[in-house]
Amino acid sequence: MNSRQISLSADRSKNSVSRSPARLFYTAAAALLLMLMILGFQHFYLHGKAYPGRELAPPIRNLLILHGIGMSAWMLLFLFQSLLIVTGNRRIHRMLGRIGAGLAACIVILGFRLGIEATLISPPEVRIWGLSPKQFMVVPIVSILIFAGFVGIGVWQRRRPEVHRPMMLLASLAAMSAAVSRIDAISDLYRGTVWEPLFGPFFSTLAIGALLFMIKWGLTRSFSRPFALGYAGLVAANVGIIQLATTSAWDEVASYLLR
Repeated sequence: MNSRQISLSADRSKNSVSRSPARLFYTAAAALLLMLMILGFQHFYLHGKAYPGRELAPPIRNLLILHGIGMSAWMLLFLFQSLLIVTGNRRIHRMLGRIGAGLAACIVILGFRLGIEATLISPPEVRIWGLSPKQFMVVPIVSILIFAGFVGIGVWQRRRPEVHRPMMLLASLAAMSAAVSRIDAISDLYRGTVWEPLFGPFFSTLAIGALLFMIKWGLTRSFSRPFALGYAGLVAANVGIIQLATTSAWDEVASYLLR
């Protein structure tokens, strides 16, 4: 082996080592989100019930189960896809990516429908994070659209890992507020504080996202602009959702969707 080959080999080895923290980061992040989802929906997984131990509403029971299966499959696929990258199985990763895109489309349809149907059967006097059912409907409806947006960018930029990976992570994070807000030990930390009316059920998820961003930055020692921009967009969108909920514009949109 000549000096040029030795140099090239050393460069490849260095690049491989420098990339490994990022690869392991996404696997660890996917595992964390999966664990949080299981904790948040433990009543569903262990007893087939809704939070905090209520029976699943019969009119939407099947829709709830289908949506739960879809989101569980998404999180498991996200973890498995990350593991495939770590182990270098890019061909299988690309093949499963097509399945993931189809699964995401199903989740969007189910989530959109569930947001509407759950509102239709909710008593109007009920308050969820201080919002009426009609106002709160903005949370699942817009959240699922944000999820779709991140997935769409991730699929579009699938040949650019530095964009594709954070977009898929942010897509998963965007869909996590329903689970994380049901973990009382986490939600109680900011319930009743100044953060609750500003962020509603999204504060914990956004805090987790900020923590993940800082960990990735520390591990790789490089600032991920796509991750930063995507996360900033998620924060702005989540704050916008809470502000939109009580407007007349949303009332008109919700009335149209509920017809």
